[in-house]
Amino acid sequence: MDPYLWQVPVLVLVGVVAGFLNVLAGGGSLMTLPLLIFFGLPVATANGTNRIAIFCQNIFAITGFKRQGIFPIRIALICIPPALVGSYIGANMAITVDEEVFRRLLAVIMIGVLIFMVIDPLKRLQVSEMPMTPIRLAVLIISFFGVGIYGGFVQAGVGFIIIAGLLVHGLDLVRINAIKVLVIFAFTFVALGVFIVHGQVDYVLGFALAAGNSLGGWFATHMAVKKGHEWIKRFVIVTVLILALRLLLT
Repeated sequence: MDPYLWQVPVLVLVGVVAGFLNVLAGGGSLMTLPLLIFFGLPVATANGTNRIAIFCQNIFAITGFKRQGIFPIRIALICIPPALVGSYIGANMAITVDEEVFRRLLAVIMIGVLIFMVIDPLKRLQVSEMPMTPIRLAVLIISFFGVGIYGGFVQAGVGFIIIAGLLVHGLDLVRINAIKVLVIFAFTFVALGVFIVHGQVDYVLGFALAAGNSLGGWFATHMAVKKGHEWIKRFVIVTVLILALRLLLT
């Protein structure tokens, strides 16, 4: 039997959950990226294929936020250029990394993000919004260069990093999530281009995942941010832990 016959519907369903998570906080790729690897894709191809879904999902998420009048373009335009440069560097690193090293590194990242989700230090990071001084501007630019490198390399969990990086500047979670999807959309465009140039994309699985991610991303923009989603958080923690252990043990 053609594996696409069962892989495609599975990816659509998983993509809905992943897209929902990616918009409201982050971590959707913690499920989709290892799943693509378990479907037999080489790690670089799985990494590139996952970017199609992320890219399409954020188109829908941006549209949803803009329709609600939430479009903080000024801060996004500060964050995007350094993230683009970092993403190009990170994606090229991902193309050349050893398969086994990437699998182990991804498992460690997944477990690290799980610990982050359980502890949830973001609750304690919220501060009053402050003026954008030259020093704070420099910190923001440097931090989003690092976000770009990480996002270009692995993507998984980058949403949490962006949220943390913006909470310390006093932004509210609604605007932060809108900025997040704008930044991720931009640097994913660059990263996806790198993977496409190197032939590391499975378009059938990528667009199947994109269909689910886009639906989940659209739905998430119509929900109250970070309210009433504890059941999803628990589901993700259990699922990601199982996937991480399988990556480490296989």
